[in-house]
Amino acid sequence: MRFAAISYNTLIMKSSIYLPCLIAVVAAYSCGNEPSNKKVEIARKADTVTTTYKQNVELPPPYATKSVHKFSKVIGWPGGKTPTVPAGFQVVKFADNMNNPRWIYVAANGDIFVAEASTEAGTVKKAIAALTGKSKSQNIGNSADRVTLFRDTNGDGVPDSRTVFLTGLNQPFGMLIVGKTFYVANTDGLMAYPYEDGQSKITAAGKKIVELPAGGYNNHWTRNIITNKDSSKLYISVGSGSNVAEHGMNNEVRRACILEVNPDGSGERIYASGLRNPVGMAWAPGTQTLWTAVNERDNLGDELVPDYMTSLKEGGFYGWPYAYWGQHEDPQFKSKPQPDLVKKSIVPDFSLGAHTASLGLAFDEKQLFPGQYAGGAFIGQHGSWNRSSFSGYQVAFVPFQNGKPSGAAAPFLSGFIADENNKEVYGRPVGVAFTKNYMLVADDASNTIWCVKPIGNRQ
Repeated sequence: MRFAAISYNTLIMKSSIYLPCLIAVVAAYSCGNEPSNKKVEIARKADTVTTTYKQNVELPPPYATKSVHKFSKVIGWPGGKTPTVPAGFQVVKFADNMNNPRWIYVAANGDIFVAEASTEAGTVKKAIAALTGKSKSQNIGNSADRVTLFRDTNGDGVPDSRTVFLTGLNQPFGMLIVGKTFYVANTDGLMAYPYEDGQSKITAAGKKIVELPAGGYNNHWTRNIITNKDSSKLYISVGSGSNVAEHGMNNEVRRACILEVNPDGSGERIYASGLRNPVGMAWAPGTQTLWTAVNERDNLGDELVPDYMTSLKEGGFYGWPYAYWGQHEDPQFKSKPQPDLVKKSIVPDFSLGAHTASLGLAFDEKQLFPGQYAGGAFIGQHGSWNRSSFSGYQVAFVPFQNGKPSGAAAPFLSGFIADENNKEVYGRPVGVAFTKNYMLVADDASNTIWCVKPIGNRQ
């Protein structure tokens, strides 16, 4: 189902008119997840998938539970309250009073860059937020479109300076420095700016070196960027433009994939595809294997489809929109079936739970953290909206050994849910990054960045 574009101001001014209609539309959208008669066979199958790393992933039948819209209301953090961490760690506020700090990039010289941007594209989610007063609490429609620079010269977790580094952007997200170039992945293209090490502000005009398809379902406007070890290639993550290709596959060209380009933007090819919304990307320590965190599809029930992190096979296809978790056909997909693509769909490596909105991904490459946490993966889970009980709303931890998952996922930075009965949360974690002294977590909806470090850290 397509939804007509409705302006934010019109929704606010005429909420008494549109709200009943919107409720009816949302109800129809929710009910639209019931299987048609010819898809019943697909819809009634349950399965258990065992991944390469011996994780058993339970997949109930599609529509085993009703698809639910349960949006959180962000109330912010009361004075003195912080998220919680395991014993042996401390968490302190690194920065506040930001405008939707979404992503963090730490340069080799220790400079900390934060992209401040938020959702602009209209969706059912945004419309409901506007009409129920949640647009402000979720920072919807208020994109700062800038990069802010922090410097912490003594590594104590307290910034010595905070300055505006770059403005005039279009929903910026991923950032990267390669040589004398500062890259920013805007929602509609990869920008390159001249840069000198230690520069405090960019005023020079940038150049768009890669055009990217803009917009998308829910928050699929984000474009991340990473480079390989010798900086010979750049990798750009591009989410799908829809939930499950309901607008047709022509709307999904160069989407739901990770692109590979040369540093000047030339030589583009699709590195991996069938990834509904890949966001975080990182190289597993000690390997040349690229991993990504992926948001899976909505409207199939509480436990479908599990978000995941996975290593990427060059040229690999991971199922979207035709199938999920291997050869499990999606009964929502309405276009021409593609049995050959279903057959070649790769099973992801590691489930992170359904509807957790797993976005951030960072490895403790320098083994800053002690014990089991050394070298592990940390995943920022923005939190569910399509599940009857909240999931995500935490930074999860997955232990790694020899470049591979070696145990179950567990909460690491938690305590973001304030009162689920009232749908209240303090914040929503997204980007995760490591400096040489601590971990940083962008809590976008509460306009806060958190610093986590081991107790006994030399600082």
